[in-house]
Amino acid sequence: MTVDVSQHGALQSYIDKWLSVQPQQRVALVFVDPSKYPGHVALAAWEQELLSAAYGIREPQVALTKLNWWAEELSSAHETGGRHPLTRVLFDDERAHAISKERWVAPVLAAMAQLEEGTAVDFAAQLNAASALHGAFAEVETNWWYGDAASPARAARIATLSHLLYALRRLQDDAERDRLPLPMSRLARFNLSRAGLRDRSDARDQAVKAQLGDLQSSWDEAGRLAGPLSVFRALEGGQGERLVRRAAGASDPLAALQKGAPEGGFMATFRAWNAARHWQMQVSG
Repeated sequence: MTVDVSQHGALQSYIDKWLSVQPQQRVALVFVDPSKYPGHVALAAWEQELLSAAYGIREPQVALTKLNWWAEELSSAHETGGRHPLTRVLFDDERAHAISKERWVAPVLAAMAQLEEGTAVDFAAQLNAASALHGAFAEVETNWWYGDAASPARAARIATLSHLLYALRRLQDDAERDRLPLPMSRLARFNLSRAGLRDRSDARDQAVKAQLGDLQSSWDEAGRLAGPLSVFRALEGGQGERLVRRAAGASDPLAALQKGAPEGGFMATFRAWNAARHWQMQVSG
C-alpha cells in the first residue's frame, strides 16, 4: 500500500493533532514512512483522537456522545470500511480486518467506562484503572505492528505510565476535576487540598516527587515485561522515562515536568532509528 497520507487534508489534520501532543514522533516518520505505512500513522492518530474524547472533554455527556459514535463506527468498519478519514485508512489495510471487531471496540468501551471515575485511592489503583483503556489500545497496536502472537504486556504498561505522567504534568490545570492526577493517599500523606495543587509549596513538591518515584519504579518494571514495542510507543516510553528521572532530581519537579526535556538533534534521530531497527528485525525474523 503506497497511499501518501500527507496528501489528504482531512487525515492530515488528525495527524497534526497527534504530533502536537507528541512532537518527538516527527523524527519517527523518517523511519516509518507515511507513504509506505499509512495505517501505522493513522493508528497512532486514532488513539490520540479517542484519548482526546476520553480525557480532554470536560462534559461527560459530550464525551459519551463522541465515544458512542466511535463504537458504532468501529462496529461496522469491517463491512463498510468506515466513514471517518482515520477509519478509512485503517480498514484499507488487511491488518485491520485481521483484528477482531471486539478488539477494535474495546478501547472505546473502556473509555466510556472510565468517564465517571473519580480519584484513585492509591498508585496501584490508579495504575490498574488506567490500564483498562491503555491496555486495550496496546492490544490493537501490538497486533497491528507485530501480529496476534506478540504479547502486548510491555506496550500496555508503558502506555499506561505515559498517560499517568501526562496527567501529572497537567496537575494545576486539572485541580478541579473529579479525577485528580495524584491519588487520595498521596494527598492525605502530604496534607494537600485541591486548592493546594494549584500553587507551589513544599508539600506539593514532595507529593509530586513521591508520584515520580512510583512512576520510575513502574517504568523499571515495564522493561522486564514481555512483548515488543511499536516505534512510536518506544519513543514515547523512552522520553517519558527520561523526563521522570530528570524531574525527580529537580528542586521544582512540576516545573521540570512541564518544561520537558530537549529531544532534538542526533540522539533523537538515533533513538528513532534504533526503535525502527528493532521493529524491522522483529517482523522480518
